[in-house]
Amino acid sequence: MDDSEQNRPRVHSIWLITSHWVNALAMLIMVTSGWRIYNASPLFDFRFPNEIILGGWLGGAIQWHFAGMWLFGINGIIYLLINIASGRLKRKFFPLSISGIFNDLADALCGKLSHGDLKKYNMVQKLAYLFVMIDGIIVVVSGLVVWKSVQFPLLRILLGGFDTARYIHFYAMATLVAFVIVHLIMVALVPKTLIAMIRGR
Repeated sequence: MDDSEQNRPRVHSIWLITSHWVNALAMLIMVTSGWRIYNASPLFDFRFPNEIILGGWLGGAIQWHFAGMWLFGINGIIYLLINIASGRLKRKFFPLSISGIFNDLADALCGKLSHGDLKKYNMVQKLAYLFVMIDGIIVVVSGLVVWKSVQFPLLRILLGGFDTARYIHFYAMATLVAFVIVHLIMVALVPKTLIAMIRGR
């Protein structure tokens, strides 16, 4: 790293970078193994190709899914606790305004949204990241009902029963995948965001 990079202000802390990449790995494991589990008892009239699923067989996919679940859950708890305790959650993601969201969305669609300061999130980013946090919680809660329906009766009732929880889990997963796709597109359009998430600067 040269002097200019060392003097560049830090955008992301080490804990955030670590959490980000652990989360990316956990999601990759959970989604691809989850697709294999889905194929064993599909909700809809389609199945995921064998080339993009993890586990090979149902038992192996379940083992991978549980491994990814613990990684995703523990990492998510640590991420939320640090964000709340440090005040980062309030500082980074609030305030939000409807007009600000629509203005930033319009600028983004027109290619006019500025990415000069990576330490500051625009309104669309704030909304997207808050939404994906909530969606991650829904994935975990619905997954617990699907996994241990008898052991979590209150959660099962709140989610409308085991079968409904399966649909909620699927849609929450699909939403996470959609977020990742949009996220990757934005990274491709603004490559310095990837560099910052690797080097911290």
